[in-house]
Amino acid sequence: MKLLTEKVALVTGGSRGAGRAIAVELGKAGATVYVTGRSTKGNSTKNFPGTIDDTVIQIEEAGGKGIAVRCDHTIDEETKAVIEQIREEQGRLDILVNNVWGAHDIGVNPGAFWELPLEIWDKMFTAGVRAQLATNHFAIPLLRENKEALIIHTTFWDEGKYTGQFYYDLAKNALVRMAYGLSEELKDEGIAVMSVSPGFMRTELVLQHMGVSEENWQESEALQKSETPYYVGRAITSLATDSKVMKKTGQVLRAGDLAEEYRFTDVDGRYIPPFTM
Repeated sequence: MKLLTEKVALVTGGSRGAGRAIAVELGKAGATVYVTGRSTKGNSTKNFPGTIDDTVIQIEEAGGKGIAVRCDHTIDEETKAVIEQIREEQGRLDILVNNVWGAHDIGVNPGAFWELPLEIWDKMFTAGVRAQLATNHFAIPLLRENKEALIIHTTFWDEGKYTGQFYYDLAKNALVRMAYGLSEELKDEGIAVMSVSPGFMRTELVLQHMGVSEENWQESEALQKSETPYYVGRAITSLATDSKVMKKTGQVLRAGDLAEEYRFTDVDGRYIPPFTM
């Protein structure tokens, strides 16, 4: 059953990884999904695999409706324009998935905090934390026109454990706190706000880094406890179709826990427990 028919969703950072999978799963459930990102056909950021156009093709192949909108969420005018386009074309917004995370551009930066350049934080804050905050800023007035709406921030969280990377840890926990603060401000508006943490995902960039593909990832010992991005996509779709989701507002939730609660599996039929550090 397409439980999200007539619902309108926006998934930011939807060119690849979790964003792409979330958009596809929401589309499969019947939602009209707007997909934003910087990568478009023939012009992918840093030649990374995947674009917003590819994501829309995948949504349509799965029987859904997707709309690609090129947007750099570090530029407020572009973010505002996306929301204005949704208002003009649909007249409503029901689901906002804040997934944009431009910090992939800087790669992995090992080392102690005092050894790393401060510019790493500038990138993580501007293209990650602030980009999600700005999307909320422009989207919430449209979301408030509904009797019910849902905002989800994708993050990484393992019961408060330190991730081992200072800037990453700080940025991801800022997103958790952002969702909690908004849940307090919006609880009387019928808008549920929460953050959702996937486990160790086999994204396109992770597979590329490990030198394997989705067909032979089992050859990598490091990926034995990994999951596809569709696992968190199914987690978020389960939340979006839950009529009692308001009971979870303000919480940070893990994909593995939601899989157990909502009885879904990864695309290969496996249940993957919540990832722990």
